[in-house]
Amino acid sequence: MLETKDLALDKAKLSDWKDMYYNVWSRWECARYMAWRLTENEDEAVERMRRTIEFQKNHDTYTVYEKACMRAIGFAGVEQIAPAAYAETGICLGADYFRRGYGKQIVLCLVDYCRGLGAREFFYSAREENEAANRLAVSLGFAVSGYEEKTDGRDGHRYKLVKYRLEL
Repeated sequence: MLETKDLALDKAKLSDWKDMYYNVWSRWECARYMAWRLTENEDEAVERMRRTIEFQKNHDTYTVYEKACMRAIGFAGVEQIAPAAYAETGICLGADYFRRGYGKQIVLCLVDYCRGLGAREFFYSAREENEAANRLAVSLGFAVSGYEEKTDGRDGHRYKLVKYRLEL
C-alpha cells in the first residue's frame, strides 16, 4: 500500500465496486478526459471490478481510497517505460473529490514510489483541454516534453495530449 496524508493507494477488493461505480465509473465528469466508457449499471460495475482486480494483480495500478473512511474514490497507476524511467498510466478521482489537493498527493506519491524503484525520470500526460491536470504538472515542476495528436475512441473527437517530464 502507498500512502499520502489523506489517501491510500492499494489493490482493489470486490466490495469496492459500489464506491467506484457511484464515485467514478458512472460519472461523466470523471470519464471526460479519460479513454474509458461510463459503466451503465450496478451489474456492469461488479464485472468491471472483477476485471480491475485481475488487471491490478500484474500491474502497478491502484485503487485510491480516502484514508479517513477507506472509501474507494479513484484509481492511479504507473509503468516502467525504460530502465530508469516511469510514467503514470492514468489518474482519476471521483468528481466529489476534485479541488481538494488529492491529485497533487497522488502524483507526488507515484513519483516517490518510482524514485524508490530507481527512476531518474517520471512522465505525466494530460489532454490539452484538461486545465486542472496541466496546471498540476506545471506546479510540480514538470516540463513539457512534447505533444501527441490523438483521437478519442468513444466519440472520434481529436485532441492534443500534452506530455510532461520530471527529472528525479
